[in-house]
Amino acid sequence: MLSKEQKKMFYSLILLVLLFTNYEVFAQTTTVEQDAKFEQLLNEKRKVNASLTVNDRWKIQIFTGNNENSKKELIAFKRENKDFDATIVFHTPVYKVWVGNYKTRIEAERNLKELKAKYPNAF
Repeated sequence: MLSKEQKKMFYSLILLVLLFTNYEVFAQTTTVEQDAKFEQLLNEKRKVNASLTVNDRWKIQIFTGNNENSKKELIAFKRENKDFDATIVFHTPVYKVWVGNYKTRIEAERNLKELKAKYPNAF
């Protein structure tokens, strides 16, 4: 025979077990339905954003020349300046090495002064 306290503990334990097992039974699931046009609009927005990144930013040009020399210059620049963003851009008939991705002209001009020491033709 169990005492009153033992019965209370026993019933409390049973109650806790039942509560936690029922918790799983009442779990909710959510289904999200997305309109197909949303994905199409999102892709269009990505295309527009990709085209804006070059147009609304300031760059510094440190080199102009042929393909081979511009690649060498880009590699040498990246080796020395790991914090700068740099890329090669082709405008017929020359290749250009552009540095930076500045939001304002003032910010670009500050860095231009530093780069002119090593690249006197930079602009």
